[in-house]
Amino acid sequence: MPITIVPTRAFADQRPGTAGLRKRVATFRQPHYLENFVQAIVDAVPELRGGSVVIGGDGRFWCTDAARIALRVLAANGVARASVAKDGLLSTPAASMEIRARGATGGLLLTASHNPGGPEGDFGVKYNVTSGGQAAESLTERIHARARELHRYKTLEGEPDVELDELGRQALGPMEVEVFDPVPAYADALERLFDFDRIRAALRAGLRVHFDAMSAVTGPFAEELLVRRLGLPPSAITNGRPLPDFGGRHPDPSPQTCPQLVALASRNDAPDLIAASDGDGDRNLIMGRGCLVSPGDSLALLAAHAHRLPGYCGGLAGVARSMPTSRAVDRVADRLGIPCYETPTGWRYFCNLLEAGRITLCGEESFGTSSAHAREKDGLWAVLAWLDLLAATRRSVAELLHHHWREHGRDYFAREDWRLADAALGQRVIDDLRAAAPTLAGRSVGGLSVASADSFRYLDPVDGSTSKDQGLRIHYADGSRAVLRLSGTDTAGATLRVYLERHAPPGADHDRVPLDALGEVAVATHALAQLRELTGLAGPKQVV
Repeated sequence: MPITIVPTRAFADQRPGTAGLRKRVATFRQPHYLENFVQAIVDAVPELRGGSVVIGGDGRFWCTDAARIALRVLAANGVARASVAKDGLLSTPAASMEIRARGATGGLLLTASHNPGGPEGDFGVKYNVTSGGQAAESLTERIHARARELHRYKTLEGEPDVELDELGRQALGPMEVEVFDPVPAYADALERLFDFDRIRAALRAGLRVHFDAMSAVTGPFAEELLVRRLGLPPSAITNGRPLPDFGGRHPDPSPQTCPQLVALASRNDAPDLIAASDGDGDRNLIMGRGCLVSPGDSLALLAAHAHRLPGYCGGLAGVARSMPTSRAVDRVADRLGIPCYETPTGWRYFCNLLEAGRITLCGEESFGTSSAHAREKDGLWAVLAWLDLLAATRRSVAELLHHHWREHGRDYFAREDWRLADAALGQRVIDDLRAAAPTLAGRSVGGLSVASADSFRYLDPVDGSTSKDQGLRIHYADGSRAVLRLSGTDTAGATLRVYLERHAPPGADHDRVPLDALGEVAVATHALAQLRELTGLAGPKQVV
């Protein structure tokens, strides 16, 4: 058996975050770089030796090459079985479900999510554990520690590469490799959660849908679900073929990156539901004719109407949102009498709650929503949930939103992205504000008075672990708030994200432009954090 031990140098920059290790493609293509990281994972997870893995990714540039490199390292290290998605195409939620269904030891997800692709773009590797969820911080720290001290790795040489376009079982040295099609099992699972007969009837009655797959991994999954099973015309899906550079677009579903969808939604003859998903299929964008659904409103509405959806008609155990996400779902949970958990940003914090059966639905501020069917956020799940909700209520997206606001009030919400070339500068802004937080209470800026300010600290109710410094919160006396945190997905520089929120109670004006409704909150927050002075920027690069 031609196992080769290859000398290597340690890579100190291989610190995976909540979304795995993300770097420029050029960094990953350095000699020994990927091999070193995979070896570090195997060493940090000894159960992989003799165990099994699921492998796949979002189809970005270098994805299949990376899969073959990883397979050789895994085979040389005694991994017994590998299940690899055909052509390497496996959405993140589908990967989570496959890991769980197959009882795999873990999974390697080759993705940088919504980051740009192509030779000059980004690449990423994420290790998911046997539950299908993201690795805990303690595990990512072990992987990083091992990567910093490695001086050799094992790989398999002299064996032909696995044919990733051929379904079936193959051998790679001592390891059994199965190339599988992930689409049918994923589609079957979602069909069990929603009323496809009801949706088909609504489509026949004239309900219209437009889905943009963003030239990313959800294209084949959407074609199976929306076209083959629900009967939509193929023209209902745009950019359905996965491309290694995502067609030159930024595969992040937001109003800023999808101006063509915003323009479509503004037309009088717009489809009833306009949606998109990101590079690896875990984020979603939901719009209706003349309206955009914010991440917080999406989670809140789905929680309020979950009883209409077959997979959730028995009720919800609880709900959870990331701390920066608007508090709209809190009001629904209070009305339903169920727990609502506030967690740090990062899906792994939801996983403990899901595994313990404490929650059924969860969502975060960056257009990510999902349920207990997986241990990752799921873009197509959100699209189908909204489609089934439209079919069940026979209301438009705008009507559902306005009805919800009349009952619960509206949480005006926006996210500002302050793009910084220097990552250290972003950290300095956060550190300065954290130091100043205890002195902010009682200060007034532009008519708003600060009630309190703190650095968010999370005590996990399941395992008792503590996560500190998970974002800075400024609470104003009128109930408005602002949250500041650094993005964890940048491969160069830093993005300081500022989240603004203001509640308009039932009976108030719910038709204001969000940026107008949030104007005072933005002015006060910019001044308190000294954003322009410390960053040297005139304002945020974009507002979502």
